Amino acid sequence: MRGDTLSSRRTTNMRHQKAGWKLGRNTEHRRALLRNLVTSLIVEERIETTITKAKAMRPHVEKMITLGKRGDVAARRQAASYLMTRDAVDKLFDKISPRYGDRNGGYVRIVHAGFRRGDGGDVAFVELLGSEATLDEKRQKRAELRAKRAEESRKALEAAQAEAQEPGGSEEAAGESTEEK
Repeated sequence: MRGDTLSSRRTTNMRHQKAGWKLGRNTEHRRALLRNLVTSLIVEERIETTITKAKAMRPHVEKMITLGKRGDVAARRQAASYLMTRDAVDKLFDKISPRYGDRNGGYVRIVHAGFRRGDGGDVAFVELLGSEATLDEKRQKRAELRAKRAEESRKALEAAQAEAQEPGGSEEAAGESTEEK
């Protein structure tokens, strides 16, 4: 050996003092992605994304909720400069932050949801703790809407079948089709 020591030849894979996630994007793209994810989570209270993105966005969500708990004008301006919409800021300060008045951190739950179908990416649901009531309300509204649409389509189908069953209606339709030829 040419005088090289073992330690100088060895390459390590340890990531000392390299906190955070790059997410395969440049700085501006990564910042925009995280801002969009945080805004979507605050507005929707539950989103689906990859596990890596979920872990990267968690500290940003925690900071936004902490700002919301402070509740002063400066905190509102800081949150408004990060979040993408005014609705998200209002919801953060008026509805979400009061939920966590006595809690110090840990506002986000990341639940593994399997693998994405197209590329096999690890997918997770990210949700705010305590949002179960809101999510159940949304599910109930969707179920009612689905039932209403199904009932309307069933009635429309029955009406169409009743029209076709009428003796005068079916003869007229048959007569019109032969006259066109």
